[in-house]
Amino acid sequence: MSAAVAAGPRGVLQSALADLAEVPATSRWVRSGPVRLHVLDYGGDGVPMVVLPGITSPAITMDFVVRELTDLVRPVVVDVRGRGLSDGAGSYTLADYAGDTEAVIAGLGLDRPLLLGHSMGARIAALTAARGADLRGTVLVDPPMSGPGRGPYPTTLEAFLGQLAEARRGTDADEVARAWPRWPRPEQELRARWLSSCDAEAVTATHRGFESEDFFDAWPSVPAPAVLIHGADSPVVTAAGAAEAARANPQARLVAVPAAGHMVFWDNPPVAVQAVRDALTQLPG
Repeated sequence: MSAAVAAGPRGVLQSALADLAEVPATSRWVRSGPVRLHVLDYGGDGVPMVVLPGITSPAITMDFVVRELTDLVRPVVVDVRGRGLSDGAGSYTLADYAGDTEAVIAGLGLDRPLLLGHSMGARIAALTAARGADLRGTVLVDPPMSGPGRGPYPTTLEAFLGQLAEARRGTDADEVARAWPRWPRPEQELRARWLSSCDAEAVTATHRGFESEDFFDAWPSVPAPAVLIHGADSPVVTAAGAAEAARANPQARLVAVPAAGHMVFWDNPPVAVQAVRDALTQLPG
């Protein structure tokens, strides 16, 4: 399926907007150059933690994870450009995303935050940390390790665009379940309502970046403390990839989540969340 097929109008459903009423967070807005970024700020007196979701995951899809962490941190979850309520843009490189993350930190006045990223978000977090952001620590969850000379990302662009096309015409949790059968039902329902908010150009460019921008260019420069959590059954962080990551950044700690593939939090929610909690309690406060 071509990008043109899936690139119907990006939009947020009324039913999706209504989901925000159930989220214990405040919508805030930050500018990164001309791009307006939406974030969900869970508030509180904890250490701020900027949360960066994956390639087709608006901020709200991380709610079931971060609400389990609010006793430890103040989560600030980003609608990455081209997703959720954030603006689209003409460019979707890792450098663009890292610049947006720096803009969120500065725009909200976050003092030495933690970074937590899943998938695409983990790659963004790695580059942001490697570029010298003043952070307390970084938690990366199953970052794509594909790149030049490393083989393709295991989920094809056609698969992503097919799911976007379903969302554009109107999808439901049963259809989502065919692609993601292991997910909790509420998360299947949430994806059905929010996937249409993702821009096909953003997804296409990011998928291209998975194969043209090398995670290992940034990873060795991610300073301690850093934790890399991965699914024990992930096709994205394989055993060989985890071993390479351990060699490339020996100060980092690696944690495997059993019975989980790439979608670590969705495949094994309690164990994955506990892995993050353990990581956070071992990072400086």
